[in-house]
Amino acid sequence: MQQGPPPDHWPVGRMLSAAARRIERAWDAHLASWDLNHASLPVLVHITVAPMSQRELADSCGVTEQTMSRVVARLVRTGYVTRRPHAEDRRRHVVAITPAGSAALAACADPGPAQQAVLGHLPPERRALLDELMREVVAPWGVTPGPPVDAVDGPPATRA
Repeated sequence: MQQGPPPDHWPVGRMLSAAARRIERAWDAHLASWDLNHASLPVLVHITVAPMSQRELADSCGVTEQTMSRVVARLVRTGYVTRRPHAEDRRRHVVAITPAGSAALAACADPGPAQQAVLGHLPPERRALLDELMREVVAPWGVTPGPPVDAVDGPPATRA
């Protein structure tokens, strides 16, 4: 039973929050095939460029060091990353991607299935408008989400 006003009377923030939870669940369902989730995937993306400390990863992902420690521990258990003491500072740990992590990242990186599950009911022009608007919403925070992604076909580089 729904409580409060119907969704057509929700403030924008509540709608964005509800949509984010739904998209997160769809994305997690997609990533589960590789024993990943929405929190672990960005770690793999960041360390494909170069190994990073857990503190750097936490800052890059916008989470606490404690949260990052749990995410990295899970990735270590799956064999997707290694965590080793820093060469010059033994108090720090450096996280690096493994070949298995690179393979998992390459296999699961297409957001198309998760986006289709959530946005498939929208015509392509409405999905494109939503993408444009969301990029405007996140722009003030300095978020760089990368090139536009087609909600059905994935990134331009993966299209046939």
